[in-house]
Amino acid sequence: MKRYINPLLTFGTTMALLYVIYGQNEQLTKLESEQVKVYNVPLAVDSLQNIIDSLETETFSTQSINGRYELSLEHLREVNPKAAKQFEDYMSHETE
Repeated sequence: MKRYINPLLTFGTTMALLYVIYGQNEQLTKLESEQVKVYNVPLAVDSLQNIIDSLETETFSTQSINGRYELSLEHLREVNPKAAKQFEDYMSHETE
């Protein structure tokens, strides 16, 4: 009986290893096919590009407005430093 245990354990271990390798290979094949499906959608890329363009336009507009506020504040500092100081204090402490 003892002489049959080692070959049976070896055979069982080999079969389990082959089963695991087969399962992993099937899973990899499935995942690779799903990856191809995701990247072969041209409409999604166009849609994302439109969103990116829209966000870039929105960012540019916001940066322009911020620049105008900064220029206005610089002008206020030159014309009326006390009002500029009040504005900065209010913006720093009251709007949080």
